[in-house]
Amino acid sequence: MVIGTPHGAASQRFASLDIFRGLTIFFMIVVNTAGPGAPAFRQLVHAPWIGFTAADLVFPSFLFAVGTAMSFSFRRATTNRAFLVRVLRRAALIFVLGYLMYWFPFVTHQPDGSWAAKPFSQTRIPGVLQRIALCYLFGAIAIRWLKDSRALLSLSVLLLLVY
Repeated sequence: MVIGTPHGAASQRFASLDIFRGLTIFFMIVVNTAGPGAPAFRQLVHAPWIGFTAADLVFPSFLFAVGTAMSFSFRRATTNRAFLVRVLRRAALIFVLGYLMYWFPFVTHQPDGSWAAKPFSQTRIPGVLQRIALCYLFGAIAIRWLKDSRALLSLSVLLLLVY
């Protein structure tokens, strides 16, 4: 289903994908918020190294949404340069927003009552949004230049085996 704009012109947004993204964000919030003083339900805690819980579905769901959106947005014909600029800009924006979100609120309250800038050493660079940005970047480049589905499948199998 295509969602219409207020002026009656058709938008290129798909309601099912937007709903899926919204549900994934909702589930992420539920997983990350156990409640004050309450232990989290077992399925809402990430599994140890060996195991699987419902919480472990959040990140793959985001990647599925990103990949699905790429299949719609990359249909437009653009030059290689315009494509790379758009992909690099979006990946950098997602990466920086994820980094800033983890570092926020940029200051910490000191025991003496003063405020100090949060040290760079207390930030986390390989966060979830940063990983999504890297997957988007490499996936977009692979889709653009490996048009043959066998090449994409081979690359996917190779990456999985290397991992």
